[in-house]
Amino acid sequence: MSASTHHLAAADGSDTVEFADVDDVVERFADAGYLADSRLATTVFLQSRLGKPILLEGPAGVGKTQLAKTLAEVTGRELLRLQCYEGQDETTALYEWDYGKQLLYTQVLREKIGQVVADADTLAEAVDRIGAEESVFFSERFLSPRPLLEAVRSERPVVLLIDEVDRADEALEAVLLELLAEYQVSVPEIGTFVANHPPMIVLTSNNTRDLSAALKRRCLHLSLDYPEADRELDIIRSKNTGLSETLSAKLVEIVRGLRDLDLRKAPSISEAIDWARTLAVLGADELSAEILSQTANVVVKYDRDLTRALEAIPKLVDPNAEVPDHLHSHDHGHGHSHGHSHGSAHDHDHDHDHDHSGQTKRAEKDKPGRHADDYYGSPGAKSDAGLRDVSAAQGSRSFKAAPEKPSGRSRKRPF
Repeated sequence: MSASTHHLAAADGSDTVEFADVDDVVERFADAGYLADSRLATTVFLQSRLGKPILLEGPAGVGKTQLAKTLAEVTGRELLRLQCYEGQDETTALYEWDYGKQLLYTQVLREKIGQVVADADTLAEAVDRIGAEESVFFSERFLSPRPLLEAVRSERPVVLLIDEVDRADEALEAVLLELLAEYQVSVPEIGTFVANHPPMIVLTSNNTRDLSAALKRRCLHLSLDYPEADRELDIIRSKNTGLSETLSAKLVEIVRGLRDLDLRKAPSISEAIDWARTLAVLGADELSAEILSQTANVVVKYDRDLTRALEAIPKLVDPNAEVPDHLHSHDHGHGHSHGHSHGSAHDHDHDHDHDHSGQTKRAEKDKPGRHADDYYGSPGAKSDAGLRDVSAAQGSRSFKAAPEKPSGRSRKRPF
């Protein structure tokens, strides 16, 4: 740890650690197993000095959530987490009233309530007396704080992670604005809670929808993407996966090749780490197409993606490799046919006839003398096919002229 690092005493006597400079952020994050580049380290350092939340946007699995966890670890703060989801409202994010506890107290104090309204002359007067006491039931005693309010009321400094904020409805964004701007939360029945120790807030987004300008304006914004190959290899190496240096480097190339495919979900850094650990557990001493295909489901999570990955893996391992027939999906919906041979007799006949053009074949069919004279209807000797003798009577009946149709009338079909 840097010698110039500052220690801050919390209200409960515990220590939190403030960053000395950007290099201090890089060093302490690396000690905790998180490799932060200078851009990310600068953003974290500015957050600690400016007291502004950080908004991290980017694809899933690039280290956004882990950054908040590491930030809590290296600063000695408690981590509070709000996991966002569709349809979430302020009762699960800010606070809610403990109605069960309120009802229990009402039952216990029923006798006391009876004494309060005992000498009331009218029903309206009794209601007014009970109403004057309702603040007792809407006090901090019956308040159940959720992560946002808990972060404000905490007696010690905390890191507040608001994870996947893009999954929540826009209404929750409006609730967050007061907290992000002033580190306070308003409860209408009680008043406003202001943080004694402003929390370090980290918001993450997977870009499933655009966030409001008002929310972004209150944050230090940073986009995280998949790192360069060298840095990703450093990340995998830092996790002690058990896979050798050479195989880890090859695995990074293959993972990056899979990301170039048109997949519904590209393999994340965390999934690449899991794949390296999987291969190490299986004792892989080389990255063959077979073992990678058998374990591809570690990084590819959709059937369509898996089909494409299995077809691509042999080429990623060896650009000159041929894809085995059992890895082909014969109906991909791409509108193209495969050029591989199935080894049938038809293929040999096709190769033999390939020298003759279609025009030559048609000419051969029209060549005179190709059939016996009987074939064209000319008189001649009977062919071996065998022609049946027809009597004169049968012939006259068969070729008897049909009666002329009356003009303007159609011939009816007999029943």
